[in-house]
Amino acid sequence: MNLLRIKKFLNTRWGFFSLLVFLFWLKTILVYFIDFHLGVKGIYQYFVLLVNPLATTLLLLGIALYIKRTIPSYIFMGLIYIANTALLMFNVIYYREFTDFMTINTIFGYSTVSQGLSGSSFALLKPQDIIIVADIIIVVLGFITGFLHLDKRPIPRVQALALTSFSLFCLVLNITLGEISRPQLLSRTFDRNYLVKYLGIDTYMVYDGLKTARNSQVRNKAGSSDLNNIINFTRNHYAEPNSKMYGIAKGRNVIVIHLESFQQFLINYKLNDKEVTPFLNSLYNSKETYSFANFFNQVGQGKTSDAENMLETSTYGLSQGSLFSILGTDNTFEGAPAILGQSQGYTSAVFHGNSGSFWNRNNVYKNLGYDYFFDSSYYNTDANNLTEYGLKDKLLFHDSVKYLERLQQPFYTKFVTVSNHFPFALDDQNTSFDKANTSDASINNYFVTAHYLDQAVQEFFEYLKKSGLYDNSIIVLYGDHYGISDTRNLKLASLLGKSSSTWSDFDNTQMQRVPFMIHIPGTKDGGVQTQYGGEIDVLPTLLHLLGIDSRDYIQFGTDLFSSKHDQVVAFRNEDFITPKYTVIGNTIYQNSTGKILTHPSQKVKDEIKKDREKVNTELSLSDTLNNKNLLRFYIPTGFTPVDPKKYNYTNQYGQILKIQEDLGKKSTSLWSKNGNKTTIDDYSSDAPELTTTDQNDANVSSVKNTLKSNKKESIDTSSSSAESDSD
Repeated sequence: MNLLRIKKFLNTRWGFFSLLVFLFWLKTILVYFIDFHLGVKGIYQYFVLLVNPLATTLLLLGIALYIKRTIPSYIFMGLIYIANTALLMFNVIYYREFTDFMTINTIFGYSTVSQGLSGSSFALLKPQDIIIVADIIIVVLGFITGFLHLDKRPIPRVQALALTSFSLFCLVLNITLGEISRPQLLSRTFDRNYLVKYLGIDTYMVYDGLKTARNSQVRNKAGSSDLNNIINFTRNHYAEPNSKMYGIAKGRNVIVIHLESFQQFLINYKLNDKEVTPFLNSLYNSKETYSFANFFNQVGQGKTSDAENMLETSTYGLSQGSLFSILGTDNTFEGAPAILGQSQGYTSAVFHGNSGSFWNRNNVYKNLGYDYFFDSSYYNTDANNLTEYGLKDKLLFHDSVKYLERLQQPFYTKFVTVSNHFPFALDDQNTSFDKANTSDASINNYFVTAHYLDQAVQEFFEYLKKSGLYDNSIIVLYGDHYGISDTRNLKLASLLGKSSSTWSDFDNTQMQRVPFMIHIPGTKDGGVQTQYGGEIDVLPTLLHLLGIDSRDYIQFGTDLFSSKHDQVVAFRNEDFITPKYTVIGNTIYQNSTGKILTHPSQKVKDEIKKDREKVNTELSLSDTLNNKNLLRFYIPTGFTPVDPKKYNYTNQYGQILKIQEDLGKKSTSLWSKNGNKTTIDDYSSDAPELTTTDQNDANVSSVKNTLKSNKKESIDTSSSSAESDSD
């Protein structure tokens, strides 16, 4: 009898509506507990978590109740349900990779990062995800089998209005409950975990959308006067260079090696008594290298692009989404390529074996002033040569030589590696290191791909030495962000000699260390540095080493070698770390013990308060600078704003050959210095692909010119000019 009553109720419009509300609430709660780590504590927070999906679910599905016609009403209800399910699924996948929730900016910026993401997104799916779509299948089967029927009777408008009113009341109540537990929840920038924990995903997305729209309005109303506070802060925050370090690398080539997803714990680490990264270890411990033991990644949702932005501009990424993806096409930058090019005549180039549109790099690099950007179109992208995110690292370094040797010196170059990227997949022919033995395949493979990256870097260094570039270069190596996310650290803990049962947020924060090494051949007084710093500090440090004072530029970092260097490292979520303390939310950990400081002295409270205010101010000012595009109103002395229209990333090989030919004996390229001979033969690599799919300098897909065998190379300059005009 009860089953018949339930069936009869479900076959009414109210009954079907109630079924969808219950099913969506149930799977959302299951996802909360299975996939998300929201830090729920106490009965009150659990209660708020359990009720937060209801208000928006009732409100959104309730729209369909205003539709009187039967089929449109049911279809509309179903479409809303499927759309909400898709949003939930996308957040689950995104959270597994980034330990964060999607934003409106993330969604709108997806097209710039979609190429190369599909494989890793698939790898992030788990069997448990069936719970997210199983209910849809069950409902469809209900209609197919005849268990469910359409109710032709419309819902009275007064009842639909009553439901909407009740939904809005629940929403206000939900927000109020959240504000009681976490005051100023909406008015301050908290971690997105807080917003989802107290408000639910749908409410959070609406809030984020409104905030995004407001930011757009603010940007349109910006003026030069908005720069005053930023200029005052950065001028007061400026750290004078160390006189012993200032200019010690002046005139040298700068080679930046981006170590994808590479964390500090890999340095000097042994797995099964074997060094994972023996070559990088040797660099790290060398007296020719300034290595930093307490250097942290400071990225937000922009991940790799955030790291690049901080290194190139010494400004932070955005609080939501990727600066490169959202603002990079239109924003004004004062980055390393333009500064070095204008002040010391550097040629600049990036080498990256993925699509130029990935993270919107093909637009951002022009605004940064990069002369050249060699993306995947300049390499042999046979399937055998690729990982999920582009060209394998050994091939990237090897196949970039044909371009590198033609660049005019001094040059500023960046190599963006990809092989050590989640899900850390590498084919058997390139695997020469044993996997770890945990229950997580990505952790196990992480050591394998890190070892491969180490080998790739070693091969490149050997080439630099053989070709003669090494002695006149400064090589900067950095890890861009974590490889193992916080959600996986518990399974990694035992490999680090720690217990998963005692692992804490303090440990997660310590894991944000990434390598930062400045290798200067010929230096004798290098070694491991203990000062605290982060990616925001790289640009002023590098400029001072090259003999360029950073004082006139708007930069939020400070020179790591300066006695006045600011050792308070800000994270994008407003947490921060100092040499003494790690501050996560309102919790203070003592670095020396890793324990919570439960009763801090007034002196400590005052110190933490001062540091917190500085961190919040710094992040806020950086956001203001970028969101309002304020650098368009600021021109440092001797600096010319970058005009992106002057940069053309098509037929670049032809461009550099033309410059080399025009300069003749004045050419400073490695090719010219080597008696007009290639140095490709100086490169030795054990990459198996080189004997199968690679064809060395024949793999220049964008080059329209034909290199002739006579002494003087003939270049079709008219073709080059035509392509430049069409870009």
